[in-house]
Amino acid sequence: MNIVLAWPWMLAALPLPLLALLLPAATETAPPALRFPYVDALRATLASSPSQAPRMRLAAAALAWLLLVVAAARPQNVGKTVHLPVTGRSIMLAVDLSGSMQTPDMRSGGHAVSRLAAVKQVAGDFIEHRAGDRIGLILFGDEAYVQVPLTLDRDTVRTLLDEAQIGLAGTQTAIGDAIGLAIKRLRDEPIKNRVLILLTDGASNAGNIDPLKAADLAAQEGVRIYTIGVGADEMVVPGPFGMPQVVHSDLDEDALRAIAQKTGGRYFRATDVAALTKIYALLDKIEPVSKDQQSWRPVEELYAWPLAAALLLSVLIALSAGGWLPRIRLAEVRHA
Repeated sequence: MNIVLAWPWMLAALPLPLLALLLPAATETAPPALRFPYVDALRATLASSPSQAPRMRLAAAALAWLLLVVAAARPQNVGKTVHLPVTGRSIMLAVDLSGSMQTPDMRSGGHAVSRLAAVKQVAGDFIEHRAGDRIGLILFGDEAYVQVPLTLDRDTVRTLLDEAQIGLAGTQTAIGDAIGLAIKRLRDEPIKNRVLILLTDGASNAGNIDPLKAADLAAQEGVRIYTIGVGADEMVVPGPFGMPQVVHSDLDEDALRAIAQKTGGRYFRATDVAALTKIYALLDKIEPVSKDQQSWRPVEELYAWPLAAALLLSVLIALSAGGWLPRIRLAEVRHA
């Protein structure tokens, strides 16, 4: 712990109670309106009592004053210096969860994996090292919805991306709705930092917004869109009677390319995990992580502790002083 005093000059108040010794004693200018006979008995009792209670109360009062002054000086626990980027990108990832994303035509380490599994693997690594960027996640199918709003918590974004499942948002592809939702979420961000990375393996066949009109709106709002087409160009699947047949991808590359061009972004094609990894590496160069940093030190205020201790001592002093009165009254009654 690194404890410092924010207002050390408050310690100058420590000797103030000693000024009471220099003040002249109060004189009685008029007889009291009410007289309490037990006051003289109280003074006599305190003077003759061998108890150390008055001295203890004086010591407790001195300690309580010391704690109050220390609390007024604002003790703080100053933590280690933390470095944060001054500015970072605001990146929305829009991931297609339509039924075709389960097609196992992507290669990773010599094994066939689904398109969504490849996206999770590579996009997860991309998210991991975007320190300082605010990242959000949109999942889309028949509809688009925000799974994670823009946040600096990259671990949460990656975890929820890993938990995404095919068909969670429907089986079709609403690209225009995904772009429109991303624009809404990025609208309040600095205009130079608004970025959308859209990953899909098909053509837009659902939703209420035309993808190209959404791209025009994104261009007006200063949102750069990088589109990534996922999946092999063609693959061999079992056909009728077990005969193999070639199935071509329904990816609308022309539309994805137009969306990117309208907004000042770029279109990429990923046919395997290696190609997808290269795309994200290129995105890191196009939209680099901010290198400028600002430093700050977390501060924890500690004044509450001495303040609470001083309050507790004050209560104990009051209770201790009040305990003399019942015994004196009882002694006076018996004497009478």
